[in-house]
Amino acid sequence: MMSRSEGIPATSSTASPRPFHGWIVVAGAFAVSCFGFGSAYTFSAFVETLQHEFGASRGSVSLVFSLAGFLYFGLGLVSGPLADRFGPRRLALVGMLLTGAGLVLAGLARTLTEIYAAYGLGVGLGIGSAYVPSLGAVQRWFVRRRGFASGLAVSGIGVGTLLFPPLASLLIRDLGWRGAYMVIGLVVAAAGGALALLIDGDPRNRGQFPDGDATSAPSQGPTGASVREAVSSRRFAVLYASCLICALGVFVPFVHLAPYAMDRGVPASSAVLLVGVIGVGSTAGRFLLGNLADRLGRSASLTLMYAGMAASLLIWLGGERVWSLAVFSFVYGVFYGGWVAVLPAVTTDYFGGRNVGAIIGVLYTSVAFGTLIGPSAAGFAYDASHSYTLPIAAGVIANAVSAALMLLAQRLSAKERRF
Repeated sequence: MMSRSEGIPATSSTASPRPFHGWIVVAGAFAVSCFGFGSAYTFSAFVETLQHEFGASRGSVSLVFSLAGFLYFGLGLVSGPLADRFGPRRLALVGMLLTGAGLVLAGLARTLTEIYAAYGLGVGLGIGSAYVPSLGAVQRWFVRRRGFASGLAVSGIGVGTLLFPPLASLLIRDLGWRGAYMVIGLVVAAAGGALALLIDGDPRNRGQFPDGDATSAPSQGPTGASVREAVSSRRFAVLYASCLICALGVFVPFVHLAPYAMDRGVPASSAVLLVGVIGVGSTAGRFLLGNLADRLGRSASLTLMYAGMAASLLIWLGGERVWSLAVFSFVYGVFYGGWVAVLPAVTTDYFGGRNVGAIIGVLYTSVAFGTLIGPSAAGFAYDASHSYTLPIAAGVIANAVSAALMLLAQRLSAKERRF
């Protein structure tokens, strides 16, 4: 297990005389996560409606989400370096506007191909423009409490997952699926765009330093590895592989849990709430496990998240009644939320903060490829067998392998120098 400090240099604990702005940045990143991913994770509420509207298979409809997911994780490869160079606020604002526009255009679509274009490109490009830059900004504002701050920022995903899918279900009932997409899109563009303006990428812009500490070196900026140094290291290769393998199954519940429950006679409104329960667990995991990781060691904690997701998927594998599915949703959400919270902090611990946006962007391409394959493959597997047993079992195995890889990463971290 790594030390509590995770190899971070000691800093002064003297408080800055002005209020510390880092928590405002966390609030902005929280809003981007909440509105961006919350709106994206409404997709489970639309799956059956889109199937009936366009006479499509479940695999074909699931591909809409997979394409969007591929873009919003993969685009970090571009948005991360852009944020490192130009600052994250503009990218976060543009991302929220694109996400809202994509949802509105999805409501106007007349074919499934137009859904692919509107939702896939709009939501995918939008979240991809906003997420990595806003998350990278948080890393620069904190050192000692980086795990907790990251967890708080990305807990917006959990809150959004709790709020938006039930809201979408109500809007579909009252306004139809087209109206639902339009309303959600306008809310994301207006509220998400406004709150994205809270993000600031560098404490020095406000005459402050990480954690609100005073320092005698006002010209010192973030230190760390170059992108080339980071991605050519063995530690990065193992971390990348663990994320890629995990991502093959990690987003399957967000698309298929509600249809799975409805196939077993659970009413649509209750089935969609199961996705919201993932959000409840996710929020708890980001707060509790993100903070705990700062104390126990973030690399070791990341291993625990993979193992926890594998174990929780076993509950889904045997789940037939709504109560057992609710237990799965909450437990899975806790460990999923911890994974999302701890991963960027581990990346910054390993490679420093100087190019953290770009490095996280490269790392998240692994999640992009996994998201492109996983949910759509689960849908096509269901179309072929009318069962989710194979996709769920594959998720168990994938997370177990990822946990084993993180154990290897911890061994490598003791040998490779920190930046």
